[in-house]
Amino acid sequence: MGEKIIYDLGIVGGGLAGLSLAILQAKSGKKVVLFEKNQYPAHKVCGEYISLESWDFINSLGIDLDVLKVPIITKLLVTSPKGTAINSNLDLGGFGISRYKLDYLLYEKCIELGVKVYVKTIINSINKYKGGFELKTNNETHQSKKVVSAHGKRSNLDIEWKRPFIQKHRTSLNQYIGVKYHIKYDFPKDLIALHNFKDGYCGISAIENNTYCLCYLTTKKNLKESNNDIKTMEKNILQQNPFLKKIFNEATFLWEKPEIISQISFEKKSNKENNIYLCGDAAGMITPLCGNGMSMALHSAFLLNQNLEKENSYSVEWAQNFSTRLQVGRLIQSMFGNVYLTEILIKTCKLFPFLLKPLIKATHGEVFGVGKGN
Repeated sequence: MGEKIIYDLGIVGGGLAGLSLAILQAKSGKKVVLFEKNQYPAHKVCGEYISLESWDFINSLGIDLDVLKVPIITKLLVTSPKGTAINSNLDLGGFGISRYKLDYLLYEKCIELGVKVYVKTIINSINKYKGGFELKTNNETHQSKKVVSAHGKRSNLDIEWKRPFIQKHRTSLNQYIGVKYHIKYDFPKDLIALHNFKDGYCGISAIENNTYCLCYLTTKKNLKESNNDIKTMEKNILQQNPFLKKIFNEATFLWEKPEIISQISFEKKSNKENNIYLCGDAAGMITPLCGNGMSMALHSAFLLNQNLEKENSYSVEWAQNFSTRLQVGRLIQSMFGNVYLTEILIKTCKLFPFLLKPLIKATHGEVFGVGKGN
C-alpha cells in the first residue's frame, strides 16, 4: 500500500457551494477531496433560478453561460391564493438552469482540475487530530488539513453536532416540504411567477431545453390533511389558485413522480461548527419565495475561498452579505401562504407599486466575482 494521502481541504457535500469551492481551491494548487452522498447528474428540489449577481462568478469557474444559452429572466409575477396578481420588472434579473445540468458541469470541472470526488459516499463523522481532521465513512478514514461542510439543508452531521435548528421544537419555520417537477408549458421564458396557495407557494420559470421548473414549498400540515397524498394536496389546495389550476391541468409533466424533500428548516443557522466552516444551505437557507438560494450558495463558496486562511473573517463577510437577505426572507415567509395576509400585501403593492421594489432588492445581492473588485 502507498503512503496515505493527506489533503489540503476536505469538502463534505457536492452541491453548488461544495463544487464551487473545490474548483476555486484546486485552481489555487490545493489538493482537494470532495464527498457527495448522491451521484452525478441528479435532480434536486430547487427553484432553479439564479440571480444575475452570480453570472461573472459562474463564468470564472469555467462554465460558459453564453454558450449554454440559458434563458434570461427579467420579469416577476406574484399571485395570491385567490388569484389577485401583480407584475414587476426585475432590475437585476436572473437566469434559469437545472441543478441536473449545472451540478454535473461543475462536477466535470472538478474532475478536470484533479479534485478527488467520492460519490454515493456519506461522511459519518469528522474528528480533529494533531495534523488536521479525519473524515470517516462506513469503510474508510480520510485525512485533511482543513474541512468545510457544504452538506445542504439537513444531514446526519447536523444531528451529530446537535445543531440548534435540529433540536428546536416545531415552528412555522421548520416544518416544510418541497416538491419539484420539470414540465412543458406555454409560458414566457423571461418571466418567473410565484403563485401562492394556503400555507405555501409555487414557482415556475424556464430552464434549458424549452422546459420549465415547477417547484413548490408547503407545510407538513397541508400534506397530512390531504391523507399524505401529493396529488390530493395539489388538487384540493394548490389548485384553489386559478393560475396553478391552469398549470396543473394544461402542462405536460415530464416525470412520473416529483422530487420531494421533507423537514426543511429556515431557522437561523451558524456558519461554523466544531472548528469547521459551513457554506451554502448548511450555513443558512434563504426562503425560496425570495429566490436566490442558488446564488447564496455560490457566493458563500466565493467568500469562504477568500477567507479560508483568515480566522473569523468568513463569519464577518457572511453576515455583511447575507444577514439582511435572510431576515427579509424569513419575514416575507411568515406572511406569504397566509391567505389573508398575502391578499392584503399584493393588493397594497398593486395600489402602491413602489413598495414592491425594495422587497425584491432586499432579496438580491450585489454582483460578485471577476471584474467587480472582489
